[in-house]
Amino acid sequence: MSDDKPAYPIVVLETTMGTIKLELWPDKAPVTVDNFLTYVREGFYDGLIFHRAVQNFVVQTGGYEPGMVYRQPTHPPIRNEADNGLKNTRGTIAMARAYPINSAAAQFFVNLADNPKLDHKGPEPMNFGYAVFGRVISGLHLLEILATKPVTVREQHQNVPYEEEVILKAYVEGEPR
Repeated sequence: MSDDKPAYPIVVLETTMGTIKLELWPDKAPVTVDNFLTYVREGFYDGLIFHRAVQNFVVQTGGYEPGMVYRQPTHPPIRNEADNGLKNTRGTIAMARAYPINSAAAQFFVNLADNPKLDHKGPEPMNFGYAVFGRVISGLHLLEILATKPVTVREQHQNVPYEEEVILKAYVEGEPR
């Protein structure tokens, strides 16, 4: 039987909290998905912590090792695809970035609520938004639990979980590891 739904890549995050699975949408965010898969396949996310957790907002990872030691991205920043029509709704994943529109590299976040203020609204940096490129298909509850735990300030970063949770291994489901 034929199924018209495209087979989307699935990324598995084995973490100290349990397993989280992410479905990626290359048809909506091809540059972002290609970049993310490159980092996954190179093992970049292995050993990184969830360094930001805000209840009913987001959980972020992709930039820090335990102890808030920064891990430098290994590829240049990518074009921001926030204008792809996707919204920052609960369970979606999006690229984190600095003020420059096209500054996203390796850090990403999971939306724990509908976050319309993060959506694309226009060409200006403050309105361009954050590129959604997939969604959590299992394990969202683990991140929601993490966001209820105590946080602290470390290395000028707020909302850092006091108890570090680590991505032990990130890989593409169905590919050799």
